Amino acid sequence: MNRIKRIGVLTSGGDAPGMNAAIRAVARASLYHGISVCGIIKGYTGLIENNVIELTVENVSNIIQRGGTILKTARSHEFETPEGRARAYQVIQENEIDGLVVIGGDGSLTGARLLANEHNLPTVGIPATIDNDLAGTDLTIGYTTALNTIMDAVDKLRDTASSHERIFFVEVMGRESGFLALNGAIATGSEGALIPEDPTSTESLKKMIESGFRKTKSSSIILVTESGEREGQTLFIADDFKRRYPKFDIRVTILGHLQRGGIPCATDRIMGSRMGAAAVQALLDEQRNVMIGYDNDEIVYVPFVKATKKQKRIDPELIDLLHMLSI
Repeated sequence: MNRIKRIGVLTSGGDAPGMNAAIRAVARASLYHGISVCGIIKGYTGLIENNVIELTVENVSNIIQRGGTILKTARSHEFETPEGRARAYQVIQENEIDGLVVIGGDGSLTGARLLANEHNLPTVGIPATIDNDLAGTDLTIGYTTALNTIMDAVDKLRDTASSHERIFFVEVMGRESGFLALNGAIATGSEGALIPEDPTSTESLKKMIESGFRKTKSSSIILVTESGEREGQTLFIADDFKRRYPKFDIRVTILGHLQRGGIPCATDRIMGSRMGAAAVQALLDEQRNVMIGYDNDEIVYVPFVKATKKQKRIDPELIDLLHMLSI
């Protein structure tokens, strides 16, 4: 007989559109199975501080369409220590939580893995990050909405870039992953994408701009993945191009946290709902240390180690496609 009688759910790290759909699904699926469910406010910080509320059908109503997370989110340095995780587990015991659902990205699921291993706690992760950088799942919650936000912004920039014959470098999020920049460039017909996975992209771009401007192009848009190590990298790249091509008007647009906000798209709402319900079912099925993944539109269980320690690869065909279409 399954011993899960009470489930806790938290959101951690950067917020992503669709998190609320996952929270709603975890709460309602738990209640459907006769399991009580509580929400932990402000992620692992709230877990350490015992900031816990009861979730009901009523207080998760009318949230599926909202961006952000009703449970709030934060990054906790204390939780990174064994002592912090021990305190978190003490709070879990005090609240009689039998299983934990963690909604977040790489760092959040790494924390979930450590907590589960150190204290033998049934734990399931739900991948929610606009970066789409977790291995074992085709998509992460929030990625598609963020991609649509990028597409909308770049479409507007295209109007002014063409009017003034400018080169725009548009910085998008992604940390060390180029999914947003590459697919955003393909979706918007941009002339290039500078991504960590393609170290030759900068030199290729220089050749493309020289060739393109000599032929038919009067403007160009290049998407750039932000640097997790070097703040202002896009400005540095743009300055280099200004020195190399002084006759062109080169501008930089940094989309920043705009990409995290907004109404979640249908894909993220449906995926959040499916993954939330699947997380509850995984706990009922006595699954431990797994992330809920999406593989060819099917729900799969992915070990935390695979999800957080393996690098998710970009399909090289997409890089070739962008090069081919940007002539």
